[in-house]
Amino acid sequence: MSEAPEPREVFQKLIEAIGAGRYAELARLYAEDAVVESVFAPVGPRRLEGRAAIGERFAQVAEHTPLELTPRNVVVRRTDDPEVVVAEYDYAVHHRPTGKTFEVSNIQVLRIRDGLIVSSRDYHDHLALVVADGQLPQLVAALEGA
Repeated sequence: MSEAPEPREVFQKLIEAIGAGRYAELARLYAEDAVVESVFAPVGPRRLEGRAAIGERFAQVAEHTPLELTPRNVVVRRTDDPEVVVAEYDYAVHHRPTGKTFEVSNIQVLRIRDGLIVSSRDYHDHLALVVADGQLPQLVAALEGA
């Protein structure tokens, strides 16, 4: 029986697949009962529960994202808990429709057990992504209607 990958290795697989745009592969990195919280998401689901819901979200992103994300400055920190890592990194972002390029910072706190992500608290700069995509007026309208 092979040993499960270390949490750092699992995060590396995640970030590499995102950077390559291989969103269809991502759900298999999560446990069946995984929970993902996008703490700063301005609209939409801030909490996803279960591999199926996470996979559906990645499928939506794959279908609709106009962005190419290239991970840079990746630092993965171990914690006192052997299942938990904190990943700090930037995305060099290319917005395909406009050609704009910019950088956004990210932090993720992941609990990885038996080689699968069981929880993730994600701190991404969603507002920068919304602005780059020209979606700020729609965001404001959605927030005013809430």
